[in-house]
Amino acid sequence: MSEQALKRWLEAYGRAWETRSPQAVGEIFTDDATYQETPYEEPLRGRPAIMRYWSEAVSNQGDIHFNFEIVASTMEVGVAHWSASFNRIKSNTRMEIDGVFLLKFDEDNRCKSLREWWFHRSSP
Repeated sequence: MSEQALKRWLEAYGRAWETRSPQAVGEIFTDDATYQETPYEEPLRGRPAIMRYWSEAVSNQGDIHFNFEIVASTMEVGVAHWSASFNRIKSNTRMEIDGVFLLKFDEDNRCKSLREWWFHRSSP
C-alpha cells in the first residue's frame, strides 16, 4: 500500500467515525477482517462484527474529531499515530484519545487486520 493509499484509508476511517457511520466503516474492511481494540482482548472477526461494534461505540458520541499521522507504510502494512476527541452524550464529558494503529491490507487497499493501542482522558 502506498503512503497515499494509506492516507486515503485513514481519511475514510476518520470520516466514518466523525459521521458515526458503521456502514462507511464496513466499506473499508474486508469481509473476514479482524479488529483488535486492545492487546488483551480477542479481536472482532468479520465485517458484521466490526459494524456492530462501531454502531454501539459511536451511539454515545458527538462532536467527534479524528486526526492522524502516518508513521510507516509498506506494500501490506501501515502504522499510524492517531488522536480523537468527542463528547460522551449521556455523561456530557469530553474524551480525548491518543493511539497507534497497526494495519494490514489486501490488494484492494481494504483493511484485513486492525490492531490498536490507545490511552484516554476525560474532562467535564
